[in-house]
Amino acid sequence: MSSDTFRYPHLFEPVTLGRTVFRNRLFSSPMSGRNLDAHFHPDDNYTAFYERKAAGGAASVCLGDCVVDSEHGMFGEPMIRLDAPSNHTPLNRLTAAVRRHGAVCSVELQHGGRYSYQSAGEGHVIFGPCGGVDASGLEYLEMPESVIWETVEKYARAAAFAKACGCGMVTIHGGHGWLLSQFMSSKVNLRKDRWGGSLENRMRFPLAVCDAVRKAVGPGFPIEIRISGSEVTPAGYDLDEGIAIAKMLDGHVDLIHVSAGHHENPDVFTVTHPSIFMEDSCNVKYAAAIKPHVRESLIATVGAHSDPDLLEEILASGKADVVEIARALMADPDLPRKARAGCPEEIRPCLRCLACFSHLITNGQIFCAVNPEIGREAEKKHSSPAVPSRTVLVAGGGIGGMQAAIEAAQRGHKVILCEKSGRLGGALKCEESVPFKKKIRAYLEYQERKVRDSGAEIRLNTEVTKAYADSVGADVIIASVGAVPFRPPVPGIESTLTAEEIYADTSLAGERVAVLGGGLVGTELAIYLAQLGRKVCIVEMAPALNSGGNILHQTALDLKIRELGIETLLGVRANSVRKDGVECEGGVFVPADTVVCAMGQKPLSEEAWSLRECAPQFFVIGDSVTPKNIMQATAMADAAVADIF
Repeated sequence: MSSDTFRYPHLFEPVTLGRTVFRNRLFSSPMSGRNLDAHFHPDDNYTAFYERKAAGGAASVCLGDCVVDSEHGMFGEPMIRLDAPSNHTPLNRLTAAVRRHGAVCSVELQHGGRYSYQSAGEGHVIFGPCGGVDASGLEYLEMPESVIWETVEKYARAAAFAKACGCGMVTIHGGHGWLLSQFMSSKVNLRKDRWGGSLENRMRFPLAVCDAVRKAVGPGFPIEIRISGSEVTPAGYDLDEGIAIAKMLDGHVDLIHVSAGHHENPDVFTVTHPSIFMEDSCNVKYAAAIKPHVRESLIATVGAHSDPDLLEEILASGKADVVEIARALMADPDLPRKARAGCPEEIRPCLRCLACFSHLITNGQIFCAVNPEIGREAEKKHSSPAVPSRTVLVAGGGIGGMQAAIEAAQRGHKVILCEKSGRLGGALKCEESVPFKKKIRAYLEYQERKVRDSGAEIRLNTEVTKAYADSVGADVIIASVGAVPFRPPVPGIESTLTAEEIYADTSLAGERVAVLGGGLVGTELAIYLAQLGRKVCIVEMAPALNSGGNILHQTALDLKIRELGIETLLGVRANSVRKDGVECEGGVFVPADTVVCAMGQKPLSEEAWSLRECAPQFFVIGDSVTPKNIMQATAMADAAVADIF
């Protein structure tokens, strides 16, 4: 495949939300599973349900209906409870399954408000913007201001918990008549205080939630909010009000996900979930109407999306920036992969028969009329059909690239592994002479032997450019081009050295060394230099050194830091770098002959994604996505090769 024959360039153009690059514009929209165990933890079937969509090529996979307040906000019993610490391990297992296929895992932060039937059934008070009694006789109270602020904090804690569980995005549910949309609506929110009345007052609570979530997850972490562009009922708000709501949300979130309708109004259920009587992509009109009024946030559309040609036109014409799909990804989870390969005729059609949703409501399990795999993903994943032999071009001979080459060759594919330097090994090569890194050297030697023994063709001193990739004519490209050291905009930072440069020539380090950055790279370099007799100080803006998740290794590092007398300045930001040291905030000065910048890595995303149109199947793995570690690089390589079809 050459770039001039790439059929859907807009669908498969990466999109950046916050600081995260999503591999395409096709997101798996929030879907509710019901396979939870007795403790409301996701089981293997639940995990496999979402993993399958990641394996099929969706850029983001969202877990629907994850409750932020299990006391006051549950509308149904089988909901993942984000306020239950016991969910930490099972959710980490689920998000890891999604991430290893190159997708971003998100959770939908949900609160039922006055429709929290399950909470009421368990004897708890439930709240809406105003008090009242519904048609069934269920009473709900006006949410006091104190409870409003408690609920804001619960959203924030839930978002932080989701991030700690491995999610790469959170999706705030502000549509379909649930709690936040109850506050947004001029028809529902009739309060007389500062939380109701004018648009500014009605939006005070939703915006407080968005801002609290942002504070909880930190800058650069993607936040999405789902709204109804119109509730499409006289009892709800219209499109003009939906536009006004979106304008208020603009800039508080990264992505505004425009749906339609109201969950509790059966007359508009098939607007929210378009039936067979409606046209493909019928709800895009709401996103298209809102998009011209939004400046900072991107816009997503959802509703009856399935035809790649139509989806390409939606993006190309600027009606939306992202397309979200639910039912069509159950009919065929491989829809993104097949569209990307230019084979739309191979996509199993979604009948839009609503058998999936009906079965979920009546029997607590999602099945699909046309795809027997749905609901049985865990069983089916162990009986994959044979895959034809493909020509696989691996760009980059680091950890991820070597693992991908080995596994692809073992599966019978013709593999070409290109490395722009003269050696395999990637970023870890610079550490192989460090005494306490001797196992790294052994591992790199082992992997290189495995690559050569696999029969893969190795082309050293060969950079994979777009022109080169086109000339190879590969069926599959796996981009593992890595990352480069990141230097923040600090005055004088250009005079610093990198960890790689010091490892390559330790004579560059003077007697006194300041290491900017207390992650694993900076900490391990500091220990190495201290062992060589240098006086070292680590400057880290966070309140603690960053283990990268490897807390036991951090314990060993901490012991070594104390043993070697390495100074650590934590919670301190570097303001400028001078020839004689580092000026830090608070008037602190760190004298140094040498300053090393170890403040993270910048993925070579542009280099990786420039190859996306050069083969029918394309994967980005390892540090090219987000700089991580060996475990995540090898897991992504394994998943990419397994996903070749």
